Amino acid sequence: MTPVYLDNSATTPVDPHVLEAMLPFFTEIFGNASSIHTFGQRARAAVEEARERLAILIGASAKEIIFTSGGTESDNTAVRGVAYQLRGKGQHIITTRIEHPAILSTCKALEEEGFRVTYLPVDSTGLVDPRKLADEITPQTILITVMHANNEIGTLQPLAEICAVAHERGILVHSDCVQTLGKIPIDMKTFAVDLASFSGHKLHGPKGVGALYVRKQVQFKPLVVGGSHERKRRAGTENVPGIVGFGKAAELGLEHLPEMETHVKGLRDRLQRDLLQIPGTTLNGHPEFRAPHICNLSFDHTEGEGLLISLDLEGIAVSTGAACSSGSLEPSHVLIALGRDKHHVHGSLRFSLSRMNTEQDVDRAVEVLPQIVERMRSLSPSYSAD
Repeated sequence: MTPVYLDNSATTPVDPHVLEAMLPFFTEIFGNASSIHTFGQRARAAVEEARERLAILIGASAKEIIFTSGGTESDNTAVRGVAYQLRGKGQHIITTRIEHPAILSTCKALEEEGFRVTYLPVDSTGLVDPRKLADEITPQTILITVMHANNEIGTLQPLAEICAVAHERGILVHSDCVQTLGKIPIDMKTFAVDLASFSGHKLHGPKGVGALYVRKQVQFKPLVVGGSHERKRRAGTENVPGIVGFGKAAELGLEHLPEMETHVKGLRDRLQRDLLQIPGTTLNGHPEFRAPHICNLSFDHTEGEGLLISLDLEGIAVSTGAACSSGSLEPSHVLIALGRDKHHVHGSLRFSLSRMNTEQDVDRAVEVLPQIVERMRSLSPSYSAD
């Protein structure tokens, strides 16, 4: 039984070219990138090359890239850093009800420190209304943080409109772009956000490395202090092998970007189309404005955990939501925000693909899942095939 991996929003397999690029920095080029001798300067050169590669992928200047330990640290740094920097100007932050826990938990913590946070509702497809956002802005508002694509349902937010509303009032905008880096084109010259978070392991890079884009002239208080690393914006010895791997993954991401709209989206759409043929199945998220790799479906009269385990026994890996929420019995806060009832929420699965998936992977999922759904429904006292 060949394993089928359809949980690429949780993490992606490391591209062999990425691994190859990283290996010398564990053994031969092992220097501290802050050291002035040759060992250190070779490491420094590799870090800066990786920074340039990521900058090219997002249409930014290399000086606007700060390397971190991952998307969560980048989110924390952006939100806390701006909040503390601008506290004298105001203490109001606007976000949405469907943000990643890295944002929501940070906002909750800031509320305990005296900040006020507005959690915007979304419509039934997961979209924020920029007009409702504008209505919530006050003279105290200092930051708006809205994710680019939701990690559970893939809905893409109207960031251009959100930025226009915010910048007209002199308010900074941060976006969690972890799920869109290398999936859809991002150009910071036109993207308009002031800060953006990224993660290496969602892009066939290594775990434990991420980045924060900070537009020139934007000031924030660093979350991690100590040495003068990352232009005094994030202290700590750089994870050179990880950064090199992230840089290589960014280079490959740019090269393979056209495949996301053709190969990956094509697989996703076929998977979605065929699974929607199962009676009592509905799509969660916007049918059009959605990241090309994510498909979230609800199967009435089933339990997502049971579906996941049954698929896993068949060698197929999917998710019931965000990987960071695994083990939680709480229903998805994203689907609840969409207005779904608890039965609909509990019967949901997220399928997420990458350029490494094949037609055969989709064939296998489409072959196996209808039988699992039928078997589970036959055991449900609330289900009637009639």
